[in-house]
Amino acid sequence: MLQKPSQQSQFTRLFVIAASSAILALGLCGCQTSGPSDITGSIGSVAEKSEASRSGNPRQDLAAARERHRANPKDVDAAVQYGKALRATGQKSQAVAVLEQASIANPGNSRLLAGYGRALADNGNFQQAFDVLGRAHSPEDPDWRILSVQGAALDQLGRYEEARQYYTSALKIAPDEPAVLSNVGLSYVLSKDLPKAEETLRRAHSLGGSDPRIRANLALVVGLQGRVAEAENIAKADLPPEEAAANVANLKRLLSRKEARAEGGKLPVASAKHSD
Repeated sequence: MLQKPSQQSQFTRLFVIAASSAILALGLCGCQTSGPSDITGSIGSVAEKSEASRSGNPRQDLAAARERHRANPKDVDAAVQYGKALRATGQKSQAVAVLEQASIANPGNSRLLAGYGRALADNGNFQQAFDVLGRAHSPEDPDWRILSVQGAALDQLGRYEEARQYYTSALKIAPDEPAVLSNVGLSYVLSKDLPKAEETLRRAHSLGGSDPRIRANLALVVGLQGRVAEAENIAKADLPPEEAAANVANLKRLLSRKEARAEGGKLPVASAKHSD
């Protein structure tokens, strides 16, 4: 007979299942060299809506980026933007294909390699993503964003200690960067150290201002430790009523999945999104 998984294991499995797609869809953008940096991990539909709203209409963006790329498939900026637009609309494998071809046409281009590595990670190709990202910068000219994404890929491969070495290197370049600290917090979640995860995410939250993804991560980690009321307060603090209600509803949904796992031994198949 199979042994019943421990409560800590249930928590960690819940986090991986509930957050794995959002971790990669919202994060793993840290290799961008301009614009707002993204954090590796996030849960919550509100965070997803916040990310999508930055580009206005993702479908329109996709159509425009596709036409620009078709006009000049070898143009680096066109390929990068097309890849971003594909990811924004959930077309992860297509983003990989576009950026792979662009990288072949422009070998050694660090911006393309960074975008390609991110797309690979979004698509669940963690080892390949880690390898490609390693070619996107050099030890002489390291990029904290890429180092942070490499750490996230290693976390997804279960190589937590090694991942934190990359986060440490990133923090040496960008001290107290909330995006990196949030990744460190999620790394502790995945290695089943929820108190350390909470401590790190609280620091990231104190430095990260109003970033909804860090807030969502912290709320979930607090809730997973049984302090649901406190988690709800974190999720809705200083937000407009509609957004606060949406955050709390999403938090309850994720925590209810924990209860479903505890009672039934597994989550519904539909909630286990491992494709990204």
